[in-house]
Amino acid sequence: MSYEFIALLMFTSMMVLLLTGQRVFAVIGFVGSASALLLWGDGSAEMSFTAAMKLMKWYPLLTLPLFVFMGYMLAESRIADDLYRMFHVWMGPVRGGLAIGTILLMVIISAINGLSVAGMAVGATIALPELLRRGYDKIMVSGVIQAGSSLGILVPPSVVLVLYGMIARQPVGHLWMAGVFPGLLMAALFIGYIVIRCWLRPELGPPLSKEERASYSWGEKFALLRAGIIPLGIFVSMTGLFLTGVTSLVESSAVGALASIVAAIARGRMTFKVLHETTRKTLAISCMFMWIILAALCFGAVFDGLGAVKSIERLFLGDLGLDRWTVLILMQLTFLILGVFLDDTAMLVIVAPLFIPLAAALEFDLVWYGVLYTITCQVAYLTPPFGYNLFLMRSMAPPEITLPDIYRSIVPFVGLMILTLIIIGAFPGIATWLPNHFYG
Repeated sequence: MSYEFIALLMFTSMMVLLLTGQRVFAVIGFVGSASALLLWGDGSAEMSFTAAMKLMKWYPLLTLPLFVFMGYMLAESRIADDLYRMFHVWMGPVRGGLAIGTILLMVIISAINGLSVAGMAVGATIALPELLRRGYDKIMVSGVIQAGSSLGILVPPSVVLVLYGMIARQPVGHLWMAGVFPGLLMAALFIGYIVIRCWLRPELGPPLSKEERASYSWGEKFALLRAGIIPLGIFVSMTGLFLTGVTSLVESSAVGALASIVAAIARGRMTFKVLHETTRKTLAISCMFMWIILAALCFGAVFDGLGAVKSIERLFLGDLGLDRWTVLILMQLTFLILGVFLDDTAMLVIVAPLFIPLAAALEFDLVWYGVLYTITCQVAYLTPPFGYNLFLMRSMAPPEITLPDIYRSIVPFVGLMILTLIIIGAFPGIATWLPNHFYG
């Protein structure tokens, strides 16, 4: 049996087991460990232990719990509520204005968190009930919250780009800069879709009533703008210190976590309950990521030991003789298909090490390719049956929003994400101009 066939068998086995509904880390770890034992005997039992030690020594991974803690602290201390109230008042008079404000809220939450989880928590608990109470279409707003929260893995400080930078050995600062304009472009496309949809069908996003608009004086409206000062200060203190070289990546994430605590104390909202809930949710999310990465490292070690990377490179470039752009399109299509079964972390640690050397061999800019990969991960968050945001929305949404509603809601937003992917692929300068300009 050839090594190429064994690698294909491993991958197929993993896909089949994922369809049984088992946990992702359990399936990946089981296939990797079982394959190692069958291939190399008892001596391979140390592979999983070696993967665990590699994970424990992965110092930049400390940014993960710190960024997650920061996002949950802002959510639990209701600082995010203040932000939404600001957008509620300023954007409410426009058709679909509250949905537009929700997207803008997600952009800000993304800029101070780095994951989609906090955005989903804020959107589903704060924005969704208010949108439904105002008569907004349940299918449209469900898609708005899911798509908007996915911006957290593209807009800096993206944790996914941090993990990609460690695997691809690319500077995290360059990757964060590269995600700025694509993230804003995608948010603008979301807002454009909402504006056009609500202009054509005003009943989907009715504006605030004249009475309610008149209840806020201009002084109160301008006072509400202060809600954006704290998130802006946290973002500047965190990313600014890192990009100027004052702090390292881990130190920058610690600054952000500390700034969120100071903000909660300054607003008089730091209680034992807030600290307990923030810590508990941070631990849950961090452990989930750690288990997936640990299992994927074990699987990847076996996959790499079989020479799968060289086999894929030889297949595309030698046997099939494809040109570089055709290979790039095939890689992205592969990520889109895998996104149906895997989350972004599993894809990153399992598949990205196979494709990143191939992208380098084709002389593509790996910073630009990292943005393409991250956008593909955003699509993976929203594609059934295993889209991460789909499950989060189902668990947080009220009973009137059914699973078919959630699946229908993401269709136009997935289309806009794929459009963004095509635009960034066709015009790489959108992603590369800012890091090239900033770093010379």
